[in-house]
Amino acid sequence: MTIAIGDKLPAATFKEKTADGPVEITTEQLFAGKRVVLFAVPGAFTPTCSLNHLPGYLENRDAILAKGIDDIAVLAVNDWHVMGAWAQSSGGLGKIHFLADWDAGFTKAVGLDADLSAGGLGVRSKRYSMLVEDGVVKSLNVEETPGQATVSGAAAMLEQL
Repeated sequence: MTIAIGDKLPAATFKEKTADGPVEITTEQLFAGKRVVLFAVPGAFTPTCSLNHLPGYLENRDAILAKGIDDIAVLAVNDWHVMGAWAQSSGGLGKIHFLADWDAGFTKAVGLDADLSAGGLGVRSKRYSMLVEDGVVKSLNVEETPGQATVSGAAAMLEQL
């Protein structure tokens, strides 16, 4: 069952690369008492994710935060090494959270997993964005076509804030 507007996010633990190595970040730590924009991609370094989806959020970071958002995070079913390398190579290191959902635990729990085995990727996340307030989903934007980042892109999210 896919998570819906008004639902509380399930408890999960992500990993994020830091200068001191990986740190665990729980959904409680990330979302409790905060307004957070979370967007998910099928994979770090993939074309649409790297050329469109992530750059939009990095370019609009200040405008999003100015709308009363406390944090922005990108999530992918990748390991923390890959997410850390993507953060560094994209210029996003220290600007937004790059969360590794390494076992797709969170992605499956919210019902937004996709089997991309036919393309050699295995189980990944659908492309989406959501506004989360104190752990509760306030808006949810799932792309119908994985190669596009329009309804889940930064411009669409800015309109919703």
